[in-house]
Amino acid sequence: MRQKSSRSSRSRSSRSRSDDDQEQAATDPEQSARTIVLRQLTGQPRSRAELEQALRRKEVPEDIIESVLGRFTDVGLIDDAAFARAWVESRHTGRGLARRALAHELRRRGVGDSEVGEALDQLSPETELETARALVDRKLAATRGLDGRTRVRRLAAMLARKGYSPGLAARVVREALEGESDEEHRAAVAEFSGAADSMETAGP
Repeated sequence: MRQKSSRSSRSRSSRSRSDDDQEQAATDPEQSARTIVLRQLTGQPRSRAELEQALRRKEVPEDIIESVLGRFTDVGLIDDAAFARAWVESRHTGRGLARRALAHELRRRGVGDSEVGEALDQLSPETELETARALVDRKLAATRGLDGRTRVRRLAAMLARKGYSPGLAARVVREALEGESDEEHRAAVAEFSGAADSMETAGP
């Protein structure tokens, strides 16, 4: 009973807030826009483009969107460069994502090329390489007992999903399997390395 009552209470609260928002939007659209932005930023960091989308979903007029977001930018509450830097640090540390995947995620969130490039500059090739090695080391034990091609394919596919290039994936997988591989494993690594080299040479 208490659970049902709690859900009902939250539902009434949500409807009440929605009614208040609609009333505020009608009487003071600029204040309504500021409220929407503050709520969005309270949940998690957002890019300017994400906030624009949130305001458009609420049918806020374009001139008010520009005015409100401009003011938030002026006082530092919206900062795409800082957002991108924090995103790169968090997603690389927490998920092991490489530069390619991080750039894709940031662009999907509307972050500009200059801010993306600046944020990715903090992630050196050496750091990316060490992260790739750590990812493979963690997965290596789970592939023991599989045939050579399957081990290589699974390890390389894991790195590819995280945005690592074929060449780097081949290098890291080769290093990881060097010390424990039999002839079958060495042949599989050599085969994959050759294919990866061809892909790198061909380019995107």
